[in-house]
Amino acid sequence: MQGYIDCHCHISARDFDNDIDDIIESSKQVGIVALLAVAEHVGEFEKIIQLSQRFSGFIMPCLGVHPVQGTDTAHQERGAFPEDLDAALPLIEKYKEDIVAIGEVGLDFTPRIVSSDTGKESQRQVLIRQAELAKHLNLPLNVHSRSAGRPTIHLLKELGVEKALLHAFDGKPSVAMEGVKAGYFFSIPPSIVRSEQVIVILHVSQKLVKQLPLENMCLETDSPALGPEKQVRNEPKNIIISAEYIAKVKGIPLQRVMEVTTQNALRLFPKLKTLIRV
Repeated sequence: MQGYIDCHCHISARDFDNDIDDIIESSKQVGIVALLAVAEHVGEFEKIIQLSQRFSGFIMPCLGVHPVQGTDTAHQERGAFPEDLDAALPLIEKYKEDIVAIGEVGLDFTPRIVSSDTGKESQRQVLIRQAELAKHLNLPLNVHSRSAGRPTIHLLKELGVEKALLHAFDGKPSVAMEGVKAGYFFSIPPSIVRSEQVIVILHVSQKLVKQLPLENMCLETDSPALGPEKQVRNEPKNIIISAEYIAKVKGIPLQRVMEVTTQNALRLFPKLKTLIRV
């Protein structure tokens, strides 16, 4: 299949409400054949499903409970609680035939989000239950692991998770290689090109690109976040920036990056093969 797959974006974000048609058109113009729309909380599930119906064969829904809650409300950000998942499960069950993954799920141990062992354990329980759900539904996980790379990969392995995408991984490359051995994939966002800034996460990401086998890499934008310019709305069309960076670092043709990452995405998210309309 020719074309790019954005394996992790927030196309349901309010940032895109006023120009969603233009965003989709510009995505297609750069060669994107599918956008995987991830959820953060139950309040956006229906919107993601509606977008996937409106742009059928292009927007692919992923439903799950993010480890950080309160991001889309007036409430302060906090770690996920089991009750957040309880509220989400009926809708995941309702749309289980339509979704291509459970996500965005994971762990986020950023100190301002969670500072206690109790808070971390709460996130762990939410992830454990969603991993079990993914197994039951035979779906992959679309995973967040900010400031928690090692705990996330170790927990996924402990749970016997076989199919997982680690998005915008900020852990050490050595930890990522543990994920590679477990068969996990890692997606690279356009923010990777912010190379001259002395920011640990970006330097780690660039080392990650060098060390990860192309056969374990996918592309993402995390739109509207993680764009090539800080504090500027990111868009799916910037997927090409991720691909070009990988090609440069690996010393391989851009076409090769497109072909391999797309095949990787089709292996990781097998439902895409029957849903994508090119």
